[in-house]
Amino acid sequence: MNKLLIISDKNTKSLKIKSQIMNILKKEPLNKSNTVIVIGGDGFMLQTLKKNKKTNKLFYGINSGNYGFLMNKFSKKFLVKNIIKSKMISISPLEMMVYSKNKNKKCLAINEVSILRQSRQAATLSIKKNSKYIMKKLVSDGVLVSTPAGSTAYNLSVYGPILSLNSKKISIAPISAFRPRRWAGKLVSDKSKITIVNLNPFKRPISAVADNVEVRNAKKIIVKVQSRIKFNLLYDKNKSLQKKIKIEQLRKETF
Repeated sequence: MNKLLIISDKNTKSLKIKSQIMNILKKEPLNKSNTVIVIGGDGFMLQTLKKNKKTNKLFYGINSGNYGFLMNKFSKKFLVKNIIKSKMISISPLEMMVYSKNKNKKCLAINEVSILRQSRQAATLSIKKNSKYIMKKLVSDGVLVSTPAGSTAYNLSVYGPILSLNSKKISIAPISAFRPRRWAGKLVSDKSKITIVNLNPFKRPISAVADNVEVRNAKKIIVKVQSRIKFNLLYDKNKSLQKKIKIEQLRKETF
């Protein structure tokens, strides 16, 4: 019988959950050869998805980290039932192409592309959508380009908007904008090509980060949604990614 593939992070909590799952599946085997159980936090899920970008498998995440926005809660009692009744969500990543002095590099980002100042001095950036300027000169600590799936992550921390999965938008949000002061960013179509240029790469170097992959001394960065790639995530019934996003949209912060 074909069995589920299980991929686990190496920390103690993840390995303990993996052992429990293997015992459960011995008693209740599942013929789900196209499904991968991923045990870890959001970061581990992001790594796993990008390593498997050429597969059409379904990924069911089980959280052993902190918030686990991309994951499901582990239930020993209902694990098999939850997987059988889970609902699929397909998301496409951003593709980041970075041009730097020494090398050019292409990376995928499921949450966001972060353009960050690399020194004590603020970055000076120009931002284009296709051939038109969104911002001819932005002085800031950086800028984020976020997917709907990533809009509740770093993007939300810099006061970017939370996007519904079906919004067909991506968010461009500044990090500590200095000039123009308090620029709020912009929403653009997910068909857009975003070009970010470092206007002073020698005096004010920047890094470009696709989720957790960093390229330093970037001169120009092109970001677009790679619609040819689809990551298929499974969520427990009534706890979908859309509902998690909706909860964040309605959440009121307390201090």
